[in-house]
Amino acid sequence: MKRPIVLVLAAILLLPFVVRPVIATEIWIFAIFGLGLNLLLGYTGLLSFGQSTFFGSAAYVAGWLLKHYAINVVFALGIGVAVGAASALLVGYLCVQRSGLYFIMLTFALNQLFYFIAYQWTSVTGGEDGMHGIGRPVLLGVDFKNPIAYYVFVSALFLLSLWIMRRIVESPLGRILQAIRENEVRAEAVGYNVPRFKLLAFVIGGAFSGLAGVLYAMLFGIVPLEAIGFVFSGNVLFATLIGGSGSLYGPIIGSFVFIWLSESVSVLWARWPLLLGLAFVIVVLFLRGGVVEAWHRLSLRFSK
Repeated sequence: MKRPIVLVLAAILLLPFVVRPVIATEIWIFAIFGLGLNLLLGYTGLLSFGQSTFFGSAAYVAGWLLKHYAINVVFALGIGVAVGAASALLVGYLCVQRSGLYFIMLTFALNQLFYFIAYQWTSVTGGEDGMHGIGRPVLLGVDFKNPIAYYVFVSALFLLSLWIMRRIVESPLGRILQAIRENEVRAEAVGYNVPRFKLLAFVIGGAFSGLAGVLYAMLFGIVPLEAIGFVFSGNVLFATLIGGSGSLYGPIIGSFVFIWLSESVSVLWARWPLLLGLAFVIVVLFLRGGVVEAWHRLSLRFSK
């Protein structure tokens, strides 16, 4: 077993004793969300400001079914993954037709479209008040209203998501996506259908985001309007960049930093975003690989 996996497992075991179980659970949900974005940003080179589109859409659909029909947890998660992938297919199909700044603005514009649909459709989404009353159904006799039980469930799904993402990025598909990131023109010249592979990355990333969205809705019992807004997309983007995009474990580290700052430090200091901004500036100027790169540099220095 490789060392990073050992550290992740240790973090899963210790985290509920360090912070409240709700915050610990949110960290792993956000990490799943970050894994989806990282496939686009870190491995394919696509900067998307619309990842919350897939997160929020899945949370609303599965949340509505949980609220009104009390569907099975597994079915709710499957619906979330499907909705996340389907919305990513729609958005991705439109966005991959362009590149650079036009691509970024398209992801932002389409996210705003979904946001205002959710804002206006108050009979379903609750509009500005959010969708309340989402429960956590019992699964195989396990009551997920117990915070620790739900934490264990989310942690297991996170480990499964991490394993799947690892298989993806180490597969031939992952190598092709990295080739597109490094040189899109050359990848197309050797015969790869670049728009199709970009769209596939969108769909996979959307599926991961959809899974995170459903887990988030069940954690808090509500889907806030902000969950489908561009600010939420920015949050996961910042977390991924601070942790280290292009690294499998970067989003995990970034999620821990972001959620810890926003949920724990914010109680002690209202201006906690200053710390996030400072970390982001340091990453942009000196550590393009985020915390992962910093750790790698320190390891090399002390190994000499």
